[in-house]
Amino acid sequence: MSDLRAVTSLRDFRRLFATRLLAQSADGIFQVSLASFVFFSPEKQTSAADAAVAFATLLLPYSVVGPFAGVLLDRWRRRQVLVFGNLIRLTVVCGTAALVATGVRGLPLYAAALAVLSINRFFLAGLSASLPRVVPDRMLIMGNSVSTTSGALATVVGALAGYVVRLLLGEGDNATATTMLFAAAGYLGSASVAATMDRDLLGPDLDRANRGSILPALAGVARGLVEGARHIWQRRPAARALGVITASRFGFGVVTIAAILLYRNTFYSNPDDGLRGFAIAFTAVGVGVVAAAAVTPQGAARLGKNGWIVACLSGSAVTLLTTVLPFREPLLVVGGFLLGLGAQGVKICVDTIVQETIDDAYRGRVFAVYDMLFNVSFVLAALFGALTLPSSGRSPAVVILAACLYAGSAFIYARTTFGTARSSSFTADPSP
Repeated sequence: MSDLRAVTSLRDFRRLFATRLLAQSADGIFQVSLASFVFFSPEKQTSAADAAVAFATLLLPYSVVGPFAGVLLDRWRRRQVLVFGNLIRLTVVCGTAALVATGVRGLPLYAAALAVLSINRFFLAGLSASLPRVVPDRMLIMGNSVSTTSGALATVVGALAGYVVRLLLGEGDNATATTMLFAAAGYLGSASVAATMDRDLLGPDLDRANRGSILPALAGVARGLVEGARHIWQRRPAARALGVITASRFGFGVVTIAAILLYRNTFYSNPDDGLRGFAIAFTAVGVGVVAAAAVTPQGAARLGKNGWIVACLSGSAVTLLTTVLPFREPLLVVGGFLLGLGAQGVKICVDTIVQETIDDAYRGRVFAVYDMLFNVSFVLAALFGALTLPSSGRSPAVVILAACLYAGSAFIYARTTFGTARSSSFTADPSP
């Protein structure tokens, strides 16, 4: 608790924290309105292929955006990225709401949603790269626990608020469009808070090589990515951490696609009832994320960050076999809580490991690549689900394979990490 009070007493951290909370609350509102429009539409049944196409269309193009984002985050003032990124999202969300209100579907809608979500990943990478500028190194794990976990909770709260607003407004495209306008208001609030910070507060520290025109920098994206990859490779703890979270994200993605199908096509026949049930499961995941904020600092202090990652992955494997495999709704809600706890526990530690081992001049590029891996892994999980999951979402073999992925990732990470650094095995880290 003393570490929590210490980190929240930092004025600059509080402003960065408020910027995150407002923006991620808006993310939740936008995402639930988009999900209700795409996945829980009364007009047709959702298949695994439909879900895969939707996620691929919305997330896979970030593989192109991500590298450019990294270069820009290491050249642009990150405070300006937070301000103008929110303002651009505000504008695009209003445009998306207009498309929904007029009944536009297909490519125009996906293109507008893609713009919002791509800027979102850019924005979150900027937040992660900025955190070490407002929090001392010894407080980084607590800062990550508070900020990333509370941000994820804000997304859940925003999603629930968006669901309630849509419920009050009634069915129809106009209700969905109006709900999206509440998200636009959240982005405006986030931009306003970010604008209160000094322009140079969040870095980066630009040397002569990083100054100058943006166009030559964009032309040299490939070279910059090679340099960033080399930087990661030279810092093996960061490379291992990024590898393990990519694998775990794939497992989480497979379960997410299965859950969408179960709630849409199996547990309920009415799409609105399915959306309500999925909202409950989504809330359970959010509660698990909050629980991770409470237990991860203590768990990492006892087991070390690497040990806590292994524990979370192993626990997630057991969770899949005991709560998801039976394909019963009450157990699935419990599983959502435990998977949310495990996923966020891994992410807090991975964020901290990357922040501690990557130089500030490379953080923007590294966190942009981090987010790219995060998205690509989820899209590959969706495509895997399209090939293996029936429309009902029931597939014991797929769940068992996902559990094996979690368990295998835990084993390989433990073997490679503790085998090369016995001194950092299941012992307390020197920093909290």
